[in-house]
Amino acid sequence: MTTQMIILNGGSSAGKSGIVRCLQAELPDQWLAFGVDSLIDAMPARMQTSDGGIEISADGAVATGADFRALEQAWARGIVAMARAGARIIVDDVFLGGATSQQRWQKLLDDQDDPLGVLWVGVRCDRAVAAAREIARGDRVRGMAAAQADLVHRGVHYDLEVDTTHTESLTCARTIAAHLG
Repeated sequence: MTTQMIILNGGSSAGKSGIVRCLQAELPDQWLAFGVDSLIDAMPARMQTSDGGIEISADGAVATGADFRALEQAWARGIVAMARAGARIIVDDVFLGGATSQQRWQKLLDDQDDPLGVLWVGVRCDRAVAAAREIARGDRVRGMAAAQADLVHRGVHYDLEVDTTHTESLTCARTIAAHLG
């Protein structure tokens, strides 16, 4: 089955966005990229202050409410619909719920009449390195990278894992591209 979607999962500042840009440059076909950060940016500002939205505490912990999860589910459904319509898609996500987050995607992807080829990629990074990147970026709450480094991978099953601790995004992208065969 041809891979129609690549889903990257990793904690904040693990290097997913850099890998996505490199994948788009390296892969021979045209691939659209969608990231959870863009979803959050597209939400009304009140979603970041309401109980039902997404809340990032001073220590970097992230909590999501029912309103956020409903919009996230609609977003994911739309992405899957584009893939079913023929677009090749790369998703940059943060599975705050670990295996449960992957299962939500899997439920949308499972269709016996129209199966989608999906490559599940874990993007790992040493928590200290991710924390240093977080500080350098300046657009994240300190502590988020360390809090998510292991949490997002709990119980998640991957076809492939890459580690950006000492490996450049381009090398990781080439590893992923080679796996597409």
